[in-house]
Amino acid sequence: MNEHFDLTVIGAGPGGYEAALEAARLGFHTALVEKDAIGGTCLNRGCIPTKTLIHSAECYEGIKHSARFGIQSQEPSVDMKAVQQHKAETIASLQTGIATRLKTAKVTVCQGIGSVVSDGLLVRVTAPDGTAFDLESDHILLATGSTPSIPPIPGSDLPGVMTSDELLSYDGAPFDSLLIIGGGVIGVECAGIWQALGTKVTILEALPSLIASLDRELGQSLKLSMKKKGADIHTGASVRSLAATENGIRCTYLEKGKEQTCAAQAVLIATGRRPYTEGLFSEGCAPATERGRILVNEFYETSIPGIYAIGDVTGQISLAHAATAQGLRAVRHMAGRESASAPLLIPSCVYTSPEIASVGLTLDEAKARSIVAKSHKILSSANGKSVLTLQERGFIKVVYEEDSHLILGAQLLCARATDMVSEFAVAIRQGLTMEDMADVIRPHPSFSEMITEAARL
Repeated sequence: MNEHFDLTVIGAGPGGYEAALEAARLGFHTALVEKDAIGGTCLNRGCIPTKTLIHSAECYEGIKHSARFGIQSQEPSVDMKAVQQHKAETIASLQTGIATRLKTAKVTVCQGIGSVVSDGLLVRVTAPDGTAFDLESDHILLATGSTPSIPPIPGSDLPGVMTSDELLSYDGAPFDSLLIIGGGVIGVECAGIWQALGTKVTILEALPSLIASLDRELGQSLKLSMKKKGADIHTGASVRSLAATENGIRCTYLEKGKEQTCAAQAVLIATGRRPYTEGLFSEGCAPATERGRILVNEFYETSIPGIYAIGDVTGQISLAHAATAQGLRAVRHMAGRESASAPLLIPSCVYTSPEIASVGLTLDEAKARSIVAKSHKILSSANGKSVLTLQERGFIKVVYEEDSHLILGAQLLCARATDMVSEFAVAIRQGLTMEDMADVIRPHPSFSEMITEAARL
């Protein structure tokens, strides 16, 4: 292949393929290189598989407890092979849709491993059959994502010890017990799946709280909710080793200065992810990095002019929609279409039960920036839709500037939180006040009525 491209994108996850589509829309002759399947980690081993399994688990749990709604049913059972088949069909359907969009946009898709082989913006693609060809390009966008990070825990290579990649493809009978090392987003979402399927879940988190990157109250409330459902949760717990036993795996950990042990049939290591850069650069062609992550400026350009990087490989916010937003900004910068450098407003969502969502500033973050701010919190216990669907106790908390009532952020723990958080993202982006939000008429009964109440001072 001797074509010259305006842009070559390496990595076809949401950040990569959406950037390629945007580039094509702006008139760029665009190539997209992917070593595995279209959709990247998000579609094949991350967001979509997780949420598909969550939906299956929620259906199972709903049937088990249907008598609460006056519906009698026989005891349901779980067929994990059928669950995995539904997941596979979901992924295949979405892959087909993405491939159609790329074909319609006339993006050239190249199957193989992409490597930057010169600072003159040349990408070498090594195809699955071992053959190689070069793509000359005016710009390169690196969107290679991340891979599970496994700490050096003795025994982490034992059978039955998995990362999320393996657990999300598990098709055997539900575990009797599962130990999860790590109480971040991946850990708590997987815990929710297996709890709903009847598995005894234990979580060991080294930090003082679950989902420690979010507002403290969210982590505290989630911990209480999960413990109420039977989870055994230990924060401030440092794992020392894993060892095989006749019935599974024994874990030794340190908590409050004392050595403790627990056991489980299987173990999930969910201690984060690291940028994936293996084989991405030939010698002398790598841009500046820091602890494995590629450094970029506000337009996602690296230290090498013309080479950009977005998403997990930059070590910034590890969210698919963040990578997409970054990719769009990078492409528009290449095209000379974007001059502003305002920070991106990225909602964070955790698909537990109840759901968790956050956008903008927490009250602590606002105060740390010397902003005179207050928060207003309402509970979901008076919301009609929450009560009639027997939702757990939840809340919405809005952070606002004290004098102007300008909305600065919001934290939600309730049903449909991941859908409703967008209203607050729009409010922050548009500079709306609490009064502006409260004046919107929302339907009754609906979960969104809680937004009106949360904004009403």
